[in-house]
Amino acid sequence: MRVLARLSVLVAVVAVGSYAPTAARVAAEAGQGPKLSSIGPLTFAADGTLFAADNQAAAIFALDLGAQANGATPGAKGVEALDQKLAALLGTSAREITITDLAVHPRSRNAFVSVMRGQGAGAAPVLFRIDGTGAITMVALGSLKFQKVELTNAPAATPGARNPRSNVVTDMAFTDGRLWVAGLSNEEFASKLRALPYPFTAVDAGTSVEIYHGNHQQLETRSPVNAFVPYQIDNKPYLVAGYTCTPLVKFQIGDLKPGQKVRGTTIAEMGAGNRVLDMIVYKKGGQDFLLTANNSRGVMKIPTRDFATASPITKPVLTETGGIAYEKITNLQGVEQLDKLDDQNAIILARAASGAANLQVVALP
Repeated sequence: MRVLARLSVLVAVVAVGSYAPTAARVAAEAGQGPKLSSIGPLTFAADGTLFAADNQAAAIFALDLGAQANGATPGAKGVEALDQKLAALLGTSAREITITDLAVHPRSRNAFVSVMRGQGAGAAPVLFRIDGTGAITMVALGSLKFQKVELTNAPAATPGARNPRSNVVTDMAFTDGRLWVAGLSNEEFASKLRALPYPFTAVDAGTSVEIYHGNHQQLETRSPVNAFVPYQIDNKPYLVAGYTCTPLVKFQIGDLKPGQKVRGTTIAEMGAGNRVLDMIVYKKGGQDFLLTANNSRGVMKIPTRDFATASPITKPVLTETGGIAYEKITNLQGVEQLDKLDDQNAIILARAASGAANLQVVALP
């Protein structure tokens, strides 16, 4: 998802902090031919720099795509059974690849897709570009110039499906010269938000974030932000974040300082048994909306007009949902990734009933 625009919403437990040299470890390097161990969340800066998270190595790469930023045709076109086509280019089957993120280049409007080929320790990172004709090109990572920063206090890797290393970085967004990073740390207050100045110089321990989860009837400090966006609320910069089961939370960026513990303001409970997968902000009919993809409750359209005045959720929510209401977009099914393609359209990765992952261009609802 995640085009780097000045958005107004932040949902999440994220580690953030303004740059403080005394609390930071210099951990940046630069060169050509990045050596990624894995590739997960993606996001772009306005100048076309692509940020790619390498959770296995607890690192973030800033990639200069150069001439590879542009396909033959601007824009992006839908591709049916994209997973099968990507797998064929890699000489394997769709079952042996995992599409980890989707992001639109801010200038060429080409779509970029991060993929892991294989399973377990032998899996390899791959990056693809899809242009306005639907042509798919593998990006030659070895030729790219890059900067790299290693994250402090990352959780250790452990075997199994609940490996915390997979959540070192859960989402990223670039705004006002800084890369915001959400994810987990190895601390007791595990949920973090970090702000990394770019070009990279150093990384600090981030801000520990907690939320009140109305459906769970408790404070939570270890649940990571799954997806977030930067957004202006009452002319102040916030992060609007989404969590599992599914609170929507806002964090004022000015409160997110390295080494501090900050409690976000929960403004909605959107239903248990659900996980936010991706989100974008867009304008329609003179109003701003937050659009979220979810693993069990479909696509939700949420008006942002009440984000400033919504009553904070600080007590148990005994109904299915609470706080700011949403509209379910029933014609969008199986959406796993989404990004804003232009002012009228989004690009989504949707899982069909057949199991195929289809890349589709759809009108913003």
